[in-house]
Amino acid sequence: MTPDPTPDTTPDPAPDPTAHTRHGTLDDDDARTVLDIDLLIDDPGTRIVVCCGAGGVGKTTTAAALGLRAAERGRKVVVLTIDPARRLAQSMGIDSLDNTPRRVKGIDDGSGGELHAMMLDMKRTFDEIVEAHADKDRARAILENPFYQSLSAGFAGTQEYMAMEKLGQLRARDQWDLIVVDTPPSRSALDFLDAPKRLGSFLDGKLIRVLMAPAKVGGRAGMKFLNVGMSMMTGALGKVLGGQLLRDVQTFVAAMDTMFGGFRTRADATYRLLQAPGTAFLVVAAPERDALREAAYFVERLASEDMPLAGLVLNRVHGSGAAHLSAERSLSAAETLSSENLEDGRIVDQGGGKAGVRNTPDSPDAPTNSTNSANSPEVTGSSAATGSAARLTIGLLKLHAERMQLLAREQRTRDRFTALHPEVAVTEVAALPGDVHDLAGLRDIADRLAAGGPPAGATA
Repeated sequence: MTPDPTPDTTPDPAPDPTAHTRHGTLDDDDARTVLDIDLLIDDPGTRIVVCCGAGGVGKTTTAAALGLRAAERGRKVVVLTIDPARRLAQSMGIDSLDNTPRRVKGIDDGSGGELHAMMLDMKRTFDEIVEAHADKDRARAILENPFYQSLSAGFAGTQEYMAMEKLGQLRARDQWDLIVVDTPPSRSALDFLDAPKRLGSFLDGKLIRVLMAPAKVGGRAGMKFLNVGMSMMTGALGKVLGGQLLRDVQTFVAAMDTMFGGFRTRADATYRLLQAPGTAFLVVAAPERDALREAAYFVERLASEDMPLAGLVLNRVHGSGAAHLSAERSLSAAETLSSENLEDGRIVDQGGGKAGVRNTPDSPDAPTNSTNSANSPEVTGSSAATGSAARLTIGLLKLHAERMQLLAREQRTRDRFTALHPEVAVTEVAALPGDVHDLAGLRDIADRLAAGGPPAGATA
């Protein structure tokens, strides 16, 4: 069988670090660097975009929206998601995604672009590696091994490593202009980066060397060596793992012996690929304290690993069309309206500008007709309607105050992040009123990504 080629990690010319940024202004006193998404995805030198971040911040939607926009601007794109929720398939109008890239229909392909999508099948990817790098008999022995079946289905770190393997395979085929990766929903999004190192540590570990020793000796001599020279070791392992599991592990290790070097080689090559100039990392975060704290950690970690960071996508940012009305003024107006116009639960529609002044028989302008008194049905009805309107107004003022307080909190958290990392370009995506479930919704997100600036009223 022909093995998958090792990813080409020949470095491209070093890019200008400001090539995908532009300078924007939030207000007269707040200048910042804005990430220009269109410059990033239009650049033919950008071959891989990796979306990383904490769980629940919109990585999958961001990855899909980026892929859609790049395809509609003329690039041949594949989006690789590791999200088990299958929302990517639903939003792209595909019944299901699997380990094979599937073309997305319904995009605007007037510029000659294509959009493909796939979802990582961890076990199938592992099986493909075995089938590609072992002869038929050895591959069958590995695939039928109970320990391998457990390992490939859910061993800690396997998903992240297989995501790296699949990325390496996609890049090596050179079939797409751009690969957009939605990283696994792990406790730490950077498990994706750690997977090759963890695999190398596992393969070089003492336990593996012990279990490989009988296979290296071979035949009866090997079994004698195992039974005599390591009887204490295997006895202890047998008690911990169980005799049958230990035999399954030993059989698996013996069958995989010739493949371990290939795992390490490909893992190292993919890691170098992630450090190459053609790769761009986007950290996705919500404008919340915990999410931006995680984002700061990702930014620092990427820098320490020499990974090329394109910028931060600040997702679900809130805005207001009435930002000129502060929370304080809104609450003050609500309090005034409540205390003056709802006193004793009575409001009279004065019409002529005397709102809040009750007519009494002693007042100079008091009506003489009893049917026009404050207790008449007409005035009572007007009072009830005005009271209802006032209560609605008070509620809206308080709701607006809450929104402005939310905007202020988001602004403070963003400012803390930018103060710590002024070098990081940022694009802000205004919050949508509902979930994204089709191409039109993804296109809306993509437009907001490309706009770069905050939504109306996002500044406090």
